[in-house]
Amino acid sequence: MRDFSNDTTLLSLNTATVNAQWTLEQCIAGCARHGIGGIAPWRDKLDECGAARAAGLIRDAGLRVTGLCRGGLFPAATPAGRQAALDDNRRAVDDAATIGAECLILVVGGLPAGSKDIAGARMQVRDGIAALLEHARAGGMPLAVEPLHPMYAADRACVNTLRQANDLCDALDTDADGGLGVAVDVYHVWWDPDLEAEIARAGAAGRILGFHVCDWLVPTTDLLLDRGMMGDGVIDIPKIRGWVEAAGYGGASEVEIFSRDNWWRREPDDVLATCIARHRTMV
Repeated sequence: MRDFSNDTTLLSLNTATVNAQWTLEQCIAGCARHGIGGIAPWRDKLDECGAARAAGLIRDAGLRVTGLCRGGLFPAATPAGRQAALDDNRRAVDDAATIGAECLILVVGGLPAGSKDIAGARMQVRDGIAALLEHARAGGMPLAVEPLHPMYAADRACVNTLRQANDLCDALDTDADGGLGVAVDVYHVWWDPDLEAEIARAGAAGRILGFHVCDWLVPTTDLLLDRGMMGDGVIDIPKIRGWVEAAGYGGASEVEIFSRDNWWRREPDDVLATCIARHRTMV
């Protein structure tokens, strides 16, 4: 595996990690100050700053943009709702292109309001990605399907395993031309007994577009907002990184930690310093 012990250029800060403390402008400045090589904004932070202004700040700081979070949320109870979701995703593609993102992360969405039809929701996801692909390809923006842990199947993402994400890519991107791929987030997929094989499958098609790291705490107090810093939980992150790199991934490790009662309460420069130290030793 690559040596991270003295290299911060392959570390990327997902702005969720200091969501409560910093604006996007402050995140950009913080990454530059700490020598972190990349950044991955969330759209709320990007909207506050403005995509054109953010692009200039990121460029001036010399940062790569490992992804924009997030597109997706395709299922809806009505045709008008599905069209609104598609329109919003097209705007996300355009913003991702403006800031020079390496991909647009897709958190695909769960059940429409009032529905219990998860198979139908998954079909809406497939149809939504298919409808978005032409616009994304025209803008040169790869789409990265991020499978989420099954606990989010109802409300956030009905694509819950890397196998499901790979199946979507095979169905919608038969030429494997780089327009559609996957993001491997260890928080969501570490438990999957098929993970190693599915990472290899994604890598063989050149479809691994992102690698996100944090840790699963035991016990956890909140399934959304109590993620751990790398090394504080039970995920064997180096093993998964080894699988991802063996599959051909040479991109950055993106730290994405939602932590309402811990890391969001800390001084953000200290958070970034800890991210760097743990990336060196625990990733």
